[in-house]
Amino acid sequence: MAPHTFSIYKRPALSLSKACVAFQDGLFSFYLDYSDVDNSNRGAAFRSERKQSARPMGPNNSFTGGRWRSGGRRYEMGGAGGGFKGLWELSAPGEVLIRTVISCMPSDADVCHAYQILKRGGLKDENIVVFMYDDIADNDLNPRRGTIINHPTGGDVYEGVPKDYTGKQVTVENLYAVILGDKSAVKGGSGKVVDSKPNDRIFIYYSDHGGPGVLGMPSMPYLYAKDFIEVLKKKHASGTYKEMVIYVEACESGSLFEGMMPDNLNIYVTTASGAEENSWGTYCPGMNPSPPPEYITCLGDLYSVAWMEDSESHNLKRETIEQQYLQVKERTSNHNTYSSGSHVMEYGNKSFKPEKLSLFQGFDPATMDLPPNRVHDTKYRMDVVNQRDADVLFLWERYKTIKDPAEKAEHLKLITDTILHRKRLDGNIDVIGLVLFGPENGPSVLNSVRARGLPLLDDWECLKSMVRVFEAHCGSLTQYGMKHMRAFANMCNNGVSSAKMEEACAAACGGHGHTKWSHVYGLYSA
Repeated sequence: MAPHTFSIYKRPALSLSKACVAFQDGLFSFYLDYSDVDNSNRGAAFRSERKQSARPMGPNNSFTGGRWRSGGRRYEMGGAGGGFKGLWELSAPGEVLIRTVISCMPSDADVCHAYQILKRGGLKDENIVVFMYDDIADNDLNPRRGTIINHPTGGDVYEGVPKDYTGKQVTVENLYAVILGDKSAVKGGSGKVVDSKPNDRIFIYYSDHGGPGVLGMPSMPYLYAKDFIEVLKKKHASGTYKEMVIYVEACESGSLFEGMMPDNLNIYVTTASGAEENSWGTYCPGMNPSPPPEYITCLGDLYSVAWMEDSESHNLKRETIEQQYLQVKERTSNHNTYSSGSHVMEYGNKSFKPEKLSLFQGFDPATMDLPPNRVHDTKYRMDVVNQRDADVLFLWERYKTIKDPAEKAEHLKLITDTILHRKRLDGNIDVIGLVLFGPENGPSVLNSVRARGLPLLDDWECLKSMVRVFEAHCGSLTQYGMKHMRAFANMCNNGVSSAKMEEACAAACGGHGHTKWSHVYGLYSA
């Protein structure tokens, strides 16, 4: 079979996304990287009073001059049939315009790093498809223009990364079309899709911001769990793969699969966090280990660097899927402390965990003499930051570098506006809960968690309706506001109608008008 590759990448707060897919004799790899960022900052969000041209900004810990995007995730799919048949990477950025700020999220770097691992593993560029906003490497705020790093002492992971889908081409619709191999449904880009065959193995890696039941995207709408699971079911029904492994980096990423992921699709999934947990950024300024002094952003995500650095330090012809899961689980928990770490979860069909990782990620000959499970030198606890706070950390680090008093004051206002918006958004949700359920029951209803094994909710169209009504009255959720998806889901679980939601939102947000956070500056999240 002719080699094939596809890759997509998406990142957070700023705009950028990329993806890659590669095929070699029998392996299909699909990669998605999405970093969320304030989607609400789209359009006029964070626009400076001084009318300077807005430069694009980057997700993850990439650099993007003036655009803030939300959502970044990575997926990789690998196919087996006797070698490597394909690799798929996808990622997409957020969508918010801001003057000269760069994202503090590392999704772009994660995605590029994953591509390099697959490339060294024998996957060919002709079999790789990449989606990315591509506004970080050459950003004015990037201290090493033209490069991206994912580790404090690491080299450039950007060079050679293919870009088949960039900018506004990084959408949920294109992502689904690529996974399904539907060339007719792809809009723009190179047109490459995952044209896998029955004996192919697929590897998907996704990195971005997330929330209960959703993953962020650079262009609205978000990726919703029910829709994604339906796409996976459709892919399975087509009989065009043998096995699939999916890695997902995002806050509450377990909620996409909890009670949703069947075990009969020959798909194995691990997530950076449980259904109720945040995921974590690492290699951040002022932390240990810290990035080079000239960098003011985090360089990676804890779960993502855990699996990638594990792959680079082991012989993947000897290491199994299960061994990597256990290694990544320990490191992402911050070595079983969980004080600043999360629970790596697994879903789907676990029967092929004993298979070797080389079937999904390829094999780098340079690792031939490495053991299957060498003990890492990273047994110490790593300093981390809540993914939802990484953008604020970046803004603060940027503030400290500014010398001009007027620009410094303007940037401080940006920071305070961001924090005040978060407080207002939280307050709006509280008031809506009070109006719908009363002062005594509101908090408990909105924050309730269903029993383990049950999905976030049953009526996913209701969830989209709640989100749309909220954004129409109260403004865009932003990457930070994605955490309130559970509240919207619980409204549906308690029978709240769209009409009642309209009344509650009008009461809570009626006086806000079309501010810079308004949905009128961008599309809806649902």
